[in-house]
Amino acid sequence: MSDNDGMDDWAAAMAEQADAEAAEGEGGEDVQVAELDELTDDAPITQEEKKKLDTILDIPVTISMEVGRSQISIRNLLQLNQGSVVELDRVAGEPLDVLVNGTLIAHGEVVVVNDKFGIRLTDVISQIERIKKLR
Repeated sequence: MSDNDGMDDWAAAMAEQADAEAAEGEGGEDVQVAELDELTDDAPITQEEKKKLDTILDIPVTISMEVGRSQISIRNLLQLNQGSVVELDRVAGEPLDVLVNGTLIAHGEVVVVNDKFGIRLTDVISQIERIKKLR
């Protein structure tokens, strides 16, 4: 299976879930359609800007999902073995943290598509909030 087939499976699964969520919501509260302005490309990117953008687009980053954290003593850490349970600081069902290079960028929930785990972003941290956390 190629990468495009995998993306098609994800797209199909996401569309199926959206349809299911829409069907659940039909009997509920009134929904109003928001009128949005069409996005336009008023100022095309110059060749110099494109070159600068291309420079950073290939920089590798590490994305990780954090289920929770725990602090334990070294004594307890050394006693861990197969089957041990470590209690985390989160309640079951609470959103996961999505980190890029160790910086929180979003919250999400686990999804399973074709027997593979994925994460659906439920709340993306705004750029302003991320900048504030850097200081």
